Amino acid sequence: MFLAGELTVYLYAVTSVLLFWYFWRTYNERSQLPPGPFPLPLIGNLHQISTKDMVNSLKAVSGKYGPVFTLHLGMRRVVVLWGYDAVKEALLDQGEEFSGRGDLPIYQLVIKDYGPILSNGERWKETRRFTLMTLRNFGMGKRSIEERVHEEAYHLIDALKKTKGLPFDPAIQISNSVSNVICLVIFGKRFEYEDEEFVELLHRIDTTSVISSSIGGQLYTMYTDIMHHLPGSHKTMYKMMTDLEKFVEKRVKINQETFDPDNPRDFIDCFLIKMEKDKGNPSTEYSMKNLVISVLSLFIAGTETVSTTIRHSLLLIKKHPDIEARILAEIDSVIGRDCLPTIVYRSRMPYTDAVIHEVQRFCDIFPFGLPHNVIRDTKFRGFMLPKGTEIYPILSSVLRDPAKFKDPDNFNPGHFLDENGCFKNNDAFMPFSTGKRLCPGEGLARMELFIYITTILQKFKLQFPCDPKDIDIKPRLSGFLNIPVSYELQAIPR
Repeated sequence: MFLAGELTVYLYAVTSVLLFWYFWRTYNERSQLPPGPFPLPLIGNLHQISTKDMVNSLKAVSGKYGPVFTLHLGMRRVVVLWGYDAVKEALLDQGEEFSGRGDLPIYQLVIKDYGPILSNGERWKETRRFTLMTLRNFGMGKRSIEERVHEEAYHLIDALKKTKGLPFDPAIQISNSVSNVICLVIFGKRFEYEDEEFVELLHRIDTTSVISSSIGGQLYTMYTDIMHHLPGSHKTMYKMMTDLEKFVEKRVKINQETFDPDNPRDFIDCFLIKMEKDKGNPSTEYSMKNLVISVLSLFIAGTETVSTTIRHSLLLIKKHPDIEARILAEIDSVIGRDCLPTIVYRSRMPYTDAVIHEVQRFCDIFPFGLPHNVIRDTKFRGFMLPKGTEIYPILSSVLRDPAKFKDPDNFNPGHFLDENGCFKNNDAFMPFSTGKRLCPGEGLARMELFIYITTILQKFKLQFPCDPKDIDIKPRLSGFLNIPVSYELQAIPR
């Protein structure tokens, strides 16, 4: 009994010392950081926020601590930026200091520190520069990227005609078509909708998006070192990402076997040319690993972002018959039923352009944006952020900032129209982020959204099995991505 008592006293003493050390260290670390709720050991502030409704939880914390606050997500300390002013000040006004990429552990299982999206330092700068240049210049003298988008849009129209007006889930056809656009750019070829390997690859991309947005994906981000050694959905994620990586490696090998440096066919060939020119440079960023991961990153991002936004758009447009009627009237008067919708029409179709912008704002596809970090000790709004501090610029708080949008929680194309019905820009329109880490595929994505949405509505009358007021526009899953509900519709030729 005496020994048991001694042991109890000893455990109390050790626990007290550890707790004292934890609170002392946490207090010191937070002394120059923005304010925020005090974290508990291991769980941080998870007891104060909801992983199922993270955006509104962060909004509540911001209401108490202001637009810049510190939060502990499990064992991960981050500084959160809430609202247009804070995000703009960081990513634009102090863009260089905030240009680092924060950790995205569930994707970095395979991508690590490569490619134009998740890398840092000189590798990121060089890879991003090359990616932007290649996407901008690709197809000059041959077929433009816009021509490739038109081609795939019409393949989609043919696929929708084959449904013969019967109810179907459009997710697969839309994903196939949109993915083929980026495939033409990076692989130099398109894949038939019936190609089983291609369909399976798209399934893997969709699965990775679901896992990254799930509670399991969020827990892996918060407790990476622990979760890495435990079973869970992150193991499935790793398998899916590895399969996608192997597919890209296979495509690179095919290009190498038929490579002609004088006639580059796609992104892979352009990268191989740079590898050849730089092969004597020991510090080159043009390596096989960086090539594979760059292509993989473009493949995933170029497939998922646009296809998910189109699925959101069909729900939102059909939810509002008056908005749909105005789009159809504008399409009929400006383009007609038979002419090819091209990007030159966009400036003559302010209402349709406003609706597409409003879809992107309202569906808020990346509610948290991608994490940043500061690349050096940075003074920001009176606080000192140590080098490496992880930054969460909450894009949802920008896209729904009541100071920038008069009716932020409702779908209203008027947010992008002036009093004369002309299209107007809004500085808070940041679905692709902003600053030095602006999405490199923004231009292509905007072109795709305009051409796909106008082409679908030009060619088909879309019908849902339910009354418009009953259409569910709430995301099926809201995490890393806002993923729309699965739904069926009928596509009846106009």
